[in-house]
Amino acid sequence: MKNYLSLIKFSHTIFALPFALIGFFLAINSLESNINWITLIYVILCMIFARSAAMAFNRYIDRKIDLANPRTAEVREIPNGTITPKNALIFVIVNCILFVGTTYLINPLCFYLSPVALAVVLGYSLTKRFTALCHLVLGLGLSLAPIGAYLAVTGQFDWLPLFFSFSVLFWVSGFDIIYALQDEAFDKEQQLHSIPVLLGTRNALMLSNILHVITASFILYAGYYADLGLFYWIGSGLFIGLLSYQHFLVKPNDLSKVNLAFFTTNGIASVLFAAFVLLELYVNV
Repeated sequence: MKNYLSLIKFSHTIFALPFALIGFFLAINSLESNINWITLIYVILCMIFARSAAMAFNRYIDRKIDLANPRTAEVREIPNGTITPKNALIFVIVNCILFVGTTYLINPLCFYLSPVALAVVLGYSLTKRFTALCHLVLGLGLSLAPIGAYLAVTGQFDWLPLFFSFSVLFWVSGFDIIYALQDEAFDKEQQLHSIPVLLGTRNALMLSNILHVITASFILYAGYYADLGLFYWIGSGLFIGLLSYQHFLVKPNDLSKVNLAFFTTNGIASVLFAAFVLLELYVNV
């Protein structure tokens, strides 16, 4: 179990899961209904199954690339022999089946859209072979969290959860560009595509910054659109502040703090923001 949790980087669920909870509780709040705990469990399970399938598929598809990359050859489970490619693929299939099955238990719309969601989150793993826009595809996959959770409750689309989905799209794309800086030289050698390969380190960081400005714009507009109050604006300030902070951590000539910027800063930002959104929805001040 420990090896499979490491394979899928289970701790990285902290990025999108808080936004799924935002989508869920926005929907509950909009319907002015009681919390349906069974649906909430289904939403969390969908997040776990979809992300597990996506990460394991990424490791399966990239196994030869990971073996050739000095950064990943010894630490990733398939290249170092901890998990066989066959077992990783079985793990992907099982999680895909569990994801689709869980959406069936939620409502028909989520079930009908489940193949589309899987196509996006699995398809990301192929994109760096032909496009530098792979970071945006990853962002798109994680951006399904808030709108998917909203659909699980309401069965219909709405603008407010979409604003949060757009926020996740540009947020994740931006910090994935920062993460990809570590492999710029290797990706060039292997003829793989990424924004750092296309633009270089300095310009890639600039684009990441621009994407995070767009993220902040959607976060702020969502609060304005929904006429949200104090707790939301505190959470927004913390989230945007941490987005800005990660850009001070990573410099074109110093990538030593990439992992701190990638995981710690973004993980804290996501959890804090979700906590303040929930306070806004359920605490009267």
